[in-house]
Amino acid sequence: MPFQTAEATMWRLVQRHTGRVGYRRGVKAEGLAATPAVIDCSGWVALLLTEAMQAENDVASRPVFRSDDMRALHTWSDRMIDVIETRTAFILAGQNIIEHDLPRCATLGLKMGEPAWANNHPRPRGITHIVQIVRRPDDDAPFVSESFGGSAPPGISLAPLAGWLARMQPHLRAGEIWAVDPFRLADRSTMQPK
Repeated sequence: MPFQTAEATMWRLVQRHTGRVGYRRGVKAEGLAATPAVIDCSGWVALLLTEAMQAENDVASRPVFRSDDMRALHTWSDRMIDVIETRTAFILAGQNIIEHDLPRCATLGLKMGEPAWANNHPRPRGITHIVQIVRRPDDDAPFVSESFGGSAPPGISLAPLAGWLARMQPHLRAGEIWAVDPFRLADRSTMQPK
């Protein structure tokens, strides 16, 4: 696996914060230092990805992920999907999102209704939520990690990918989910040929 360090880093973060960090819209990684700790969905995904990418850079002989790509991930959910899609020329949408066709650690953006707070911030595709696929190192099982305000209790949670996709079927059928591959941001010149 080409990004073993990155995947292990995300899993460690998930293990450290799942069930221990609440949700608050608009709060990014700085919210982890608050009492009680809180973070929103895009802050959580940005933290997972940038920590993973930096860990991969730290073990490589030269940078695998560019700092400008990592900085660009610190944004809202809709913009994060757009940035990754634009820079990698890859996206899956709606019913094309099937578990065995997803990239190993895909990032998924969802249109989840039309909340009032989004009225002043027009969003392409209407994406208002974002989640990250992570892998359990012991058996390579895929999970969805997210910070969500509507769950009980709200905050960072972890769910098996298959079950999460089953619950999201209405959104998939309606074409309200998009998947991108953040690890395609890797500098092609640093990657080994397949």
